[in-house]
Amino acid sequence: MLLTWKKFYFILIFMFFIIQIKSNSCACTIMTAGKKATNDGSILNCNVSDSRTTRTWMNRIPHQRYPAGSKCTIYANTKRTVSASDLSALKPVGEIPQVAETYSYLNTAYPAMNEWQLTVTETTFGGPDTLRNKNALFTCEELCRMIMERAKTAREAIRVIDELTRQYGYNDAGEVLAIADKKEVWFLEIIGCGQDQIGAVWAARQVPPDHISVAANGSRILEIEPKNPDFMFSKNIYEVAEKYGLWSAKSGIPFRFAYIYGRESRITLSTRRREWRVFDILAPSLKLDPNGSDFPFSVKPDSLVTVEQMMKIFRDTFEGTDFDITKNILVVDKDGKSVKSPYANPFMDYDMMPLFKVNGGWGKMGERCIARYYCNYSIVSQIRDWLPDPIGGLVWHGYDNPAMTIFLPIFNGTNEFPAAYKISGRSGYNQNCAWWAYNRLADLTAQRWGDMRQDIDSVRTPLMYEIFAKTRLIEMDAVKIYRDNPSKAIQMLTEYTMNWGERLRKEWWNLGDFLWGKYTGRF
Repeated sequence: MLLTWKKFYFILIFMFFIIQIKSNSCACTIMTAGKKATNDGSILNCNVSDSRTTRTWMNRIPHQRYPAGSKCTIYANTKRTVSASDLSALKPVGEIPQVAETYSYLNTAYPAMNEWQLTVTETTFGGPDTLRNKNALFTCEELCRMIMERAKTAREAIRVIDELTRQYGYNDAGEVLAIADKKEVWFLEIIGCGQDQIGAVWAARQVPPDHISVAANGSRILEIEPKNPDFMFSKNIYEVAEKYGLWSAKSGIPFRFAYIYGRESRITLSTRRREWRVFDILAPSLKLDPNGSDFPFSVKPDSLVTVEQMMKIFRDTFEGTDFDITKNILVVDKDGKSVKSPYANPFMDYDMMPLFKVNGGWGKMGERCIARYYCNYSIVSQIRDWLPDPIGGLVWHGYDNPAMTIFLPIFNGTNEFPAAYKISGRSGYNQNCAWWAYNRLADLTAQRWGDMRQDIDSVRTPLMYEIFAKTRLIEMDAVKIYRDNPSKAIQMLTEYTMNWGERLRKEWWNLGDFLWGKYTGRF
């Protein structure tokens, strides 16, 4: 049978979506809230790091001083290392002059927060391959390390990125970095400037202090306002667009960064639907169109945002909306009504979805919600300028699928972690590795999501209430002690995080065992 143009077109579209599925299997969502947008005056910088392969271990990198003339080694493969003590996978790619001192920071797969409460989160938007110089020095994660080690504020961080990439180049895909300090939140979007060019193109925009914002594998900055102090950008931003035929001043078409350097990321519903969902949850009065394209860069929430709300959003699967991928997986209950099957779950692998006539693409082919089964970890970072930095910085960290995780409080002064948190889970099943306790529970719960989610909540909800309450108490004690004895306060905070880390690891192993016994034969 002859292949008609109509069928050929359908095949092309289908292949496009399959490519998108594969390319977005490692993807992230970031959310921020300014200090006037939160219930307690915190600045929040939040991230779900969605990846099947990125390392899971964490540790604390100490504050260090260096003699004049020292060199700083830049690496590849920083996300593939085995453990905090086994960095054999690292590949040195070059050296740069070392600074006199580097700051301490929480070292997750992407560095999270430094000793000055400076935080960074990321999401990839891709961009044209013609702009990527794979021989340049800096990957995204190494740039994040540099700003953690060398900057105290978001503006300093942006300057560090600009200086380093101009001199040594950027070799990664297009990225959105949310950079927040004790006063401000900035989104910086960065991409290369040519396959054989040293440098980078970037634009940055400040999020108003009473606003929340989101990025979900899509470039977010549209028009650039050169005279507006809330914008910063690289000197080559227009030149590179002209050189590679991405935009022309003579065309009369407005210069919109997202559509020039990240067009593909703006046309997929995988990006836009997540942006809509976050805004619709926190600012429903705006009545944004779920099929819309260019949502506001940031919005004022209808009510002040809490840490708990951010955690809940990371668990979201579009349930209760038209975009719930499990809405048609129904069975008939004892009363003869059609109800969602307890086996229906939004965490099916993409190759399982055709069995239930659900595709893993986007638009008419399905959805890509916020909570993902291949999430590596979630972070909700609190920045609080009225507290000493070791106490004011608080990173809430949850391993694996955010729908089934529980968040560990990590104070900025924490300088040690249990051994189980310093081992990567990517080398096979390991009961000594904390990540596997969370991953096993998440994968198990997905097999009968409709029922097992209740078991998860029955344990998680009271535990989180306990954690929130005790964390507030330990903060008050730590502040009193810190005035006279900072070292003692930091030791107390470290022990607090260590104790909760061990307890939560054991709770999640035990909960997995309980579910295995309760539902055996019913998966």
